[in-house]
Amino acid sequence: MTARPLSVLIVDDDFHVARLHARYVDSVAGFSALPPVGSVEQARAAVARHRPDLVLLDVYLPDGTGLDLLGTLDVDTVLLSAAAEPAALRMAFRRGALAYLLKPFTEEALSQQLRAYARYRRMLDAAGPLDQAGVDRARRALIAGDSVPTGRPRSATEAVLLEAMDPALAYSATELAASVGVSRATAQRHLSSLAEDHAVTIGLRYGSTGRPEHEYRRAGG
Repeated sequence: MTARPLSVLIVDDDFHVARLHARYVDSVAGFSALPPVGSVEQARAAVARHRPDLVLLDVYLPDGTGLDLLGTLDVDTVLLSAAAEPAALRMAFRRGALAYLLKPFTEEALSQQLRAYARYRRMLDAAGPLDQAGVDRARRALIAGDSVPTGRPRSATEAVLLEAMDPALAYSATELAASVGVSRATAQRHLSSLAEDHAVTIGLRYGSTGRPEHEYRRAGG
């Protein structure tokens, strides 16, 4: 079964910033940005229509605040905002934000946060009933940049993909899929897991079409 990309709705009243963040989202393997929206009313309508996996939500909006909207959304949400007041942070977490990124932030900072969210989703999607250690691992998984041990052995497909990679070279998911005899979607899913474990690194390759493609390198190359 092919894993679908995690859909992300960006809510920001600055159109140019929203488009930039959408490009950041689309550059991360396993994620797809929905058309951004710029108000509380538009955000409510978009969430109802698209049922996104994740909302990236600004605090300052023309018809209300993201903090007020946050308490009404039944969807995973990360706050992206220039609001640095401790009271705003406390309210964001009290109302259910999974994380809080202060503007301005780099593409890499958002990329790390999205990968942390993907790690969190994989852990919970694969889990049965959790003990306290499992709850603590899931909570730590949301911290961008942290490496959270999964407690599982590396899969056979992951091992084969790593074996096929020369540390001195970069590969596309399509190239690796053909090399080891799996579908591109399967290769990409396992490569994303290897990236979370820091076994491979992900970059961008620009082709003649102008649309970048992810490329993967074995760590240490």
